[in-house]
Amino acid sequence: MGDGVVRVGVDVGGTFTDLVALAQDGTIEVRKVVTTPDDPTVGLFRALDPLKTPPHPIELLVHGTTIATNALLERRGARVALVTTRGFEDLLWLRRQDRAALYDLARDHSPPLVARSDVVAVAERTGPQGVLEPLGEDEVARVVATVRALRPPPEALAVALLFAFRHAEHERRLVAALRDALPDIPVAASHEVLPVFREFERASTTTVEAYLRPKVSAYLRTLEREVRARGIALLRVMTSSGGTLAPEAAATRAASLALSGPAGGVVGARLVGAAVGLQDLLTLDMGGTSADASLVTGGTPLGDGGGTVAGLALALPAVLIETVSAGGGSIARVDEGGALKVGPESAGAIPGPACYGRGGERPTVTDACLALRWLDAQHPLADAVRLDRDAAERALRSLESVGSDPPAIAGGIVAVATAVMARALKRVSVARGLDPRRMALLPFGGAGPLFGCQLAEALGMRTIVIPPHPGALSALGLASAAERVDLLASFHRPLEGLPSGDLGAAFAPLLAEGRSEVPDGVLLRYADCRFAGQGYEVTVPVTGDGAQRIRDAFLVEHRARFGHAGSGQSVELVNLRVVALREGPLPRFADARRVVQRPGASRPITWRGSRVSAAVWALDDLAPGVTIAGPAILAGRDATALIEPEWRGTVHPCGAVLVERT
Repeated sequence: MGDGVVRVGVDVGGTFTDLVALAQDGTIEVRKVVTTPDDPTVGLFRALDPLKTPPHPIELLVHGTTIATNALLERRGARVALVTTRGFEDLLWLRRQDRAALYDLARDHSPPLVARSDVVAVAERTGPQGVLEPLGEDEVARVVATVRALRPPPEALAVALLFAFRHAEHERRLVAALRDALPDIPVAASHEVLPVFREFERASTTTVEAYLRPKVSAYLRTLEREVRARGIALLRVMTSSGGTLAPEAAATRAASLALSGPAGGVVGARLVGAAVGLQDLLTLDMGGTSADASLVTGGTPLGDGGGTVAGLALALPAVLIETVSAGGGSIARVDEGGALKVGPESAGAIPGPACYGRGGERPTVTDACLALRWLDAQHPLADAVRLDRDAAERALRSLESVGSDPPAIAGGIVAVATAVMARALKRVSVARGLDPRRMALLPFGGAGPLFGCQLAEALGMRTIVIPPHPGALSALGLASAAERVDLLASFHRPLEGLPSGDLGAAFAPLLAEGRSEVPDGVLLRYADCRFAGQGYEVTVPVTGDGAQRIRDAFLVEHRARFGHAGSGQSVELVNLRVVALREGPLPRFADARRVVQRPGASRPITWRGSRVSAAVWALDDLAPGVTIAGPAILAGRDATALIEPEWRGTVHPCGAVLVERT
């Protein structure tokens, strides 16, 4: 380990828990252990405790957690009651009146997190211009009494009144009364959680916040207590937007942790892209249970403020991530029509793929890669996990309707998984008007680099970046992540003729809050803009208070995204955003110990149905400038990569391998 205090990033995945320790001089150390699903902190501290030795005190632990994601996926959050304006009790069920799947008339949306019997109506009403129906003290008392009388009693409350994003007085009074009367029940208020328009998304996001807050806050309290007991000074938690929060702030912003784990990987990918001089990247994090596709443009992860998690509308700032069920542990099966499918069911950490020898019997993507000999049965993945090729082939033979030859079955599984991941990459690029052929592909995670060449071919891409320590890149992103707070405010005004003083005055309270939340941080201003009457917005940076500059930035971004810049239509502002940011340290990827200049061995692998001989290189020890012709296996301590025939890799000084089509 290098000199000085240490920052540690820990990414708890579905199969493995990854740790990266980042010293003050930029040097890094990597650990990987098996995840403990029943209590993720057990695996976390199993990775952390061997590191906690003098003379390198741990200054900061940054944690990427799936606690919020899993609570939503498994519906294991709090019992929630929703308090809303009379007449709008069915809002969460009406949604946007769109279909769950356009061509599937039988598919339903995910049900709301609140039971219809737990929705409490409030006799009040505000509109765009102000109060239409006053909220009386008798009505406040009635609502409090109604909530008290709910059986079984709620464990959390969500309050979302109409137009509270613009006129929050009614909601503030009601929330204050509920918090006074029910001090042990957390109350999420829409004007605090998401103070912007669109009542369905605001109500849904507030409900998600209430649903998650008890579970997330309890988890963070326990984790912080354990961290402090080990003498670690600070704990921070990764948010969906790619920044970190202190535990007490994260506990009251529980919904912002819904994509906590995957966001760290995109931050790590951005750092590697900067190290190799590439600013436009398609990224793919292929872990044990899923694969996460994302995008870095101009050196910045692309954001998305209107997504869904587990079928629930969640309109908080987040890194754009498209998740599909194509992880190493995703189970292969034959459907009732005889078609080979991969996922969504996963073997997880327990029992894991059949080849782990822990009781799993169903074939997974990892079993397929082992049967193709892309993975080495003698090479441990983590802890004492060694792979059993015979067990993998037995599991593959269970798909007898596909065939009897394990490598052939494995080839089919790999092809299906590749197609699933390619569709995800297209959804974050082509579907947004971005050409993947002008980007580089950066696959990471324990299994991602095995699929890089196939995915690049599917998207017509010619450059692949295999990062240093690809299996722990998410943890590296956590260790290097910035402190970040995202602040929002509604500001619905025509851009034409807007006085610059009005814009500055609207930004002022957000900037003041940003300075308070992140002292000495950088404050970045953004605006959500649209053509008048559009149903969606484009977020652009605000570098001055002049309306023309904002309009010009919007038109450029709109043309890049949608292929046109209107025909002289008027432009309007919708929301204002401030990001308060304090950057973390940069890792030092270069390592003088990287001296390997030739392969250590070779072994036969199956590639597209044929047996070929692949050179085996030590991924973590490759010397800068080394050229590697495919077929080649790059075996690392935390991941394995495959360079296919007709591709050639060159080792960058930072340790990344730049793979180009020959």
